[in-house]
Amino acid sequence: MRALFSVLYPVISITVFGLYPSMTIGPKEGWQVYSSAQDADGRCICTVVAPEQNLCSRDAKGRQLRQLLEKVQNMSQSIEMLNLRTQRDFQYVMKMENQMKGLRTKFRQVEDDRKTIMAKNFQELKEKMDELQPLIPVLEQYKTDAQLISSFKEEIRNLSMVLTAIQEEMGAYDYDELYQRVLRLDSRLRNCMGKLTCGKLMKITGPVTIKTSGTRFGAWMTDPQASQRNNRVWYMDSYTNSKIVREYKTMEDFVANVVSRTYNLPFKWEGTGHVVYNGSLYYNKYQSNIIVKYSFETGRVLAQRALEYAGFHNTYPYSWGGYSDIDVMADELGMWVVYATNQNAGNIVIAQMDQDTLEVQKTWNTEYSKRNAGESFMICGTLYITNSHLTGAKVYYSYSTKTSSYEYTDIPFHNQYFHMSMLDYNARERALYAWNNGHQVLFNVTLFHVIKTEDDS
Repeated sequence: MRALFSVLYPVISITVFGLYPSMTIGPKEGWQVYSSAQDADGRCICTVVAPEQNLCSRDAKGRQLRQLLEKVQNMSQSIEMLNLRTQRDFQYVMKMENQMKGLRTKFRQVEDDRKTIMAKNFQELKEKMDELQPLIPVLEQYKTDAQLISSFKEEIRNLSMVLTAIQEEMGAYDYDELYQRVLRLDSRLRNCMGKLTCGKLMKITGPVTIKTSGTRFGAWMTDPQASQRNNRVWYMDSYTNSKIVREYKTMEDFVANVVSRTYNLPFKWEGTGHVVYNGSLYYNKYQSNIIVKYSFETGRVLAQRALEYAGFHNTYPYSWGGYSDIDVMADELGMWVVYATNQNAGNIVIAQMDQDTLEVQKTWNTEYSKRNAGESFMICGTLYITNSHLTGAKVYYSYSTKTSSYEYTDIPFHNQYFHMSMLDYNARERALYAWNNGHQVLFNVTLFHVIKTEDDS
């Protein structure tokens, strides 16, 4: 379930669906850009949506519309210039072939019935152009492009005036020319979508229940560092007194319970705060504050390290207990571990960890009690904490390691099976993996992105 984005809504807009294909994440006021997920087969669920164009005749107004389309082309070139100033490319938007086929079908339907709803479709086109207005505040973040943005605003105003004039006396346009311009604009917009920085959590949707199995407590995960073709799933039932890890080649095999391999770890684990990262399993060794790195490829322990002062074995667990004192995590920025210490009065400590040596590189002390937290997860260097593991839980608190500051939040999510014992973010899938009372479920996350300039990098 790979994540995508919901981006720009001009003449053509790219609509991205999350775990529910029927749910579209639309732009908010101020033109926020969001991400979403893909389906369990690893396919992008994207739909290119364009206003229905049911006009294909020609008359004197065709020239006006061609001039309008030239302005749209100029706008797309402006967007492309801005795209060149961005650096980070997450490459989450791919495989648009099926969606483009759907767009071609729509235009064929337009050509078959091009006269009956002429006025309606020009009104829709005008409305789509009006939706460009919220783009302006985002573009203003480009510090060195003030003159270009001012020109962009003027282009939008001119386009609105031309559309109003054309609507009064309907003209014709060249269907093939319009279609080619739409395709070129779509290509530029997709390039823009790839130029996004880390985002702030705005919304959690779902869950989708993948499977029901095991005890009330456990963990399951995929590797966020794996290639797009590698969709292996790992499954660790229970929170203690076990060393068995089951591997499945694909999500489909996981659902069908077709085990490809079983690993017998050298040490038992505690809690459910495990993570698979770059082919290795990181977990808390039984009755200790030691983190273990175990290689699935070699079947050997590659590293072990004790977390200084970290409580363990139900000293500072999450609110549900289960020896969940130490929680290993991974996000877009690397490896993390969350725990609590006497020195921090039992409040949560965030540590950034070297993935090879397990050495703690830096720590942040929060003021949120570990025992009062239901679960927590990292996204883009920010720790998000839920206020309960039971029904009614929500993301209540977040702590940014970038600014060393916290804020109280109010992001609800549906605790469908009433008891959450594992909640972990996967940066590749842009989804939350959860173990919910013996159910393995996925939540879709919506992130707010800010496009960076070279001066910000």
